[in-house]
Amino acid sequence: MKNKFFHWLFETPDSTALTFQRIVTGIVFFPHGAQKVLGWFGGFGFEGTMGYFTHNMGIPAIFVFLDIVAEFFGALGLITGTLTKISAFGLTVVMLVAVFMIHIHNGFFMNWTGQATGEGFEYHLLALALLLALMIKGGGNFSVDKIIATKNKKESAVA
Repeated sequence: MKNKFFHWLFETPDSTALTFQRIVTGIVFFPHGAQKVLGWFGGFGFEGTMGYFTHNMGIPAIFVFLDIVAEFFGALGLITGTLTKISAFGLTVVMLVAVFMIHIHNGFFMNWTGQATGEGFEYHLLALALLLALMIKGGGNFSVDKIIATKNKKESAVA
């Protein structure tokens, strides 16, 4: 890998902890993306989500599209360890927007009792912490990124 960006993109340490963190984080995000793309888990599917976010919430279509792509493909990327750092970055942006546009007004705590008007941002902070480590370090073992990095390292050593 002669290009430093591609080296950085796929580089990841031998870490089972990162692997576990990556897969679980991806599994947590997947249902949210599947709601928006496929209509699974009580979601509205792609068209319904685009319509709700653009018409009801007034969010520009390009940003809704990017949110949908980040949640669905970012989750799949984390689960498989494909472009982990980019997947984590996309989901980080989604979480930051959710915190500052919606949840910060509801305070810190989740609405455990159903008495509040909305959910706080504590869940988002946990997700951000997990995603930040994946953005910095990569996805660990058993990832497509690790396979690519190892293959390219061997090819570079031969060349």
